[in-house]
Amino acid sequence: MLKIAFSPIYKHPLPENHRFPMEKYELLPGQLLYEGVVTEENFFEPTPVSEKWILNTHTREYWNKLKQLTLSKSEVRATGFPLSKELVDREVIIVQGSIQAALYALEYGVAMNIAGGTHHAFADRGEGFCLLNDIAVVANYLIDNQFSKKVLIIDLDVHQGNGTASIFADDPSVFTFSMHGEKNYPMHKEVSDLDCAVADGTGDQEYLAILQSQLELILKKFTPDFIIYQSGVDVLDSDKLGRLSLSLAGVKTRDAIILKLAKSLNVPIMCCMGGGYSSQVSKIVEAHTMVYRLAQELYF
Repeated sequence: MLKIAFSPIYKHPLPENHRFPMEKYELLPGQLLYEGVVTEENFFEPTPVSEKWILNTHTREYWNKLKQLTLSKSEVRATGFPLSKELVDREVIIVQGSIQAALYALEYGVAMNIAGGTHHAFADRGEGFCLLNDIAVVANYLIDNQFSKKVLIIDLDVHQGNGTASIFADDPSVFTFSMHGEKNYPMHKEVSDLDCAVADGTGDQEYLAILQSQLELILKKFTPDFIIYQSGVDVLDSDKLGRLSLSLAGVKTRDAIILKLAKSLNVPIMCCMGGGYSSQVSKIVEAHTMVYRLAQELYF
């Protein structure tokens, strides 16, 4: 059964000028149910993550600042959101959603988190709409609990997974791969195990050919026993922030490449949604929905 993490807290209301990126978290579950891709039985509501696992990835000083809401103005500005207890609580739930989804992936082969993919969060700070790095927490959780020895992070959001790259810079058990827009945020890129920066305007054919070649290169260097997939849809040609030119069909093919790779390797995969900022929310939801349809088709 395809298991999907979703909590009402994912939809936490924000001030009007911050709501747009959040609307998809309310609409996506409804779309999946409306289409009959899943039923209510497929969803699970995560509980708050244990502080132990936050501190296994993030510094105590930073976590204390989040809990006590004492980030400086510049630190809050870097996150892109006004800081609140509700927002911190939301991040804590999202992280546990990704952990539980990873555990379901071990059981069923694939599992999803409606939210997550918060790859801009560093060990000691938040950036770019990310406070806690759920991807990094999950990778550390799997390795420390001996569920995995080699985790491959495939990050196909249009923005480099800079926080994730920094956290695992010296960790040979986690391979970080980020394929992102060359001239997009963040302006200062960290060093992943493999970075692939693509030019503005890159379309389906070129993007998918590059992706295939990069995956082949990775598998010559690293043999994963678990994959975490950041499936951001801000690569779309309609995205307000992306600057690439993928079509919906291109994104679907991209997702199929990753899911088929995991299945062919017999490696569990946990997918988290990442970014998506098209002016039409319906297009964001459609783009995200495709990876769920593919998971059902390929695995169940």
